[in-house]
This record gives sequence, C-alpha cells and structure tokens, in this order.
Amino acid sequence: MSVLELKEEVSRLSKAEQLQTMEWLWASLSKKAEEFESPAWLGEVLAARKAKADSGEAQFLSIHQLKERLRR
Repeated sequence: MSVLELKEEVSRLSKAEQLQTMEWLWASLSKKAEEFESPAWLGEVLAARKAKADSGEAQFLSIHQLKERLRR
C-alpha cells in the first residue's frame, strides 16, 4: 500500500479510529527510538534553553498559569 493510499484510507476512518491509529503508530515508532537521530538544530535549541535557565534569564510558568495562557 502506498503512502497516498494509506492517507486516503485513514481519512475514511472515524475520529476515534484515527486517534487509535495515531496512538498505535506513535507506540510503534517509540519502540524504535534509537533508530532515529535528532536533528542538529534540536541540540542547539536545547543548549540555548539550558543556558538561559542556568543564567536565571528564563521565566517559568506554573501549570495554572500555562492553562490560563492556553485558554486565551
């Protein structure tokens, strides 16, 4: 089955079935995480965030603050 055929087939599923398919796919990929290499830019982003946190420049939100921000 081609990727295009798979996309078409998944689009015909109910939302619940699509979510189940996504969960299965994610679980399948997660079992093979060591086979995937993170892109270089991700390491750079993480290093910059760590440096900001270490220097005290980073601002953190509580869960409550985050939920409020996301509701807006």
